[in-house]
Amino acid sequence: MEKAYFPMFIDLTGKKILVAGGGAIALRRVRTLLRFGADIQVTAPEFCEEMKRLEKEKKITSKYREYRSSDIDGMQIVLAATDDRAVNRRIREDCRSAGIMVNVADDRSLCDFYFPSVVMTDDAVIGISGDGSDHAGVKETRRRIEKACKAEKDSLY
Repeated sequence: MEKAYFPMFIDLTGKKILVAGGGAIALRRVRTLLRFGADIQVTAPEFCEEMKRLEKEKKITSKYREYRSSDIDGMQIVLAATDDRAVNRRIREDCRSAGIMVNVADDRSLCDFYFPSVVMTDDAVIGISGDGSDHAGVKETRRRIEKACKAEKDSLY
């Protein structure tokens, strides 16, 4: 059996978080983190269009360059979401040496924590995580929960 992870909810308001990567996976992570008030820095040589928009709106700070070990200085959480497995592993090693919690998007075995699929309602936050083998199944579970929450809310009116 794979080791069990404790589901923990934490206040991210103002927490300094580095997201290394400027593509689709990094963007999904950034969108989620913004909902919880995190102070996000994104480092990548290139950014997708929506990431550029978030930068223009001053919702994130950005560095348009390759990851450097010094990027983790002062960070409380790091997400390695580049398209380069070697860079993601280097980020993990840097974080381990510095005692910073890290999530490596392309390898669950290197993660200190898993990044959940999130459902938010007016009065609840639900985190969903699978074993890593069925991302579509986790996404479908999230959709079913969102649908059930919407139906519940609609029935109140």
